Amino acid sequence: MNGGLNIFSLIADSSVPVQLVLLVLLVFSFLSWVIIIRKYTQTKAALQDAEAFEERFWSGGDLAQLFREVSNRGGNGGIENIFESGFREFARQRQRKTHDTRSVIEGSERAMQVAGTREIGLLERNLEFLANVGSISPYVGLFGTVWGIMGAFQGLGEMKDVTIAVVAPHISEALIATAMGLFAAIPAQWAYNRYATKVERIASRYDVFQEEFSSVLQRQIQTDDVA
Repeated sequence: MNGGLNIFSLIADSSVPVQLVLLVLLVFSFLSWVIIIRKYTQTKAALQDAEAFEERFWSGGDLAQLFREVSNRGGNGGIENIFESGFREFARQRQRKTHDTRSVIEGSERAMQVAGTREIGLLERNLEFLANVGSISPYVGLFGTVWGIMGAFQGLGEMKDVTIAVVAPHISEALIATAMGLFAAIPAQWAYNRYATKVERIASRYDVFQEEFSSVLQRQIQTDDVA
């Protein structure tokens, strides 16, 4: 300890329960960062794909041709999956020679709603874990701190001469758990707030597209009926 604070030595000298708490918090932190990186990639891809597809969708091309392109690519996700599901149901209803426009549109809307819910569910996956890590990690760390301090005072009670130089290392060992709890909690809570907001924005974008696409399909039905 003469060379300053040595975190690794403090951890090695701490009690087994405190070491277990630190291990749990380290695992929480590692898993949180894995999810954070994954969510960054997923949300970025979802927004980029939505922008690219909407530009293609509103370019004025034939919807049937666009549907064939999307279907042939396979492995679609995000807004493309919503479009594909909605147009497939629309085409199926029209092939049945259904003359009830409302029934056709409602069927397409239900298909898009199911697809949209599924896509948002994929984006929301593991966000709950980030929220849990952000909320419970400080308490887990506090438990380790309390346990460490209890052990430190129990050991100090057996000593005759107690000075600050003797007490400080034991208190430092205990406070590492609190620091580790904050280290795990702060990024997880920040990431949860950030990506939960992003997912809400993406969900709103999907909802707007579904409404606009329903209007386009309704106009196409009216055009086909006139023709």
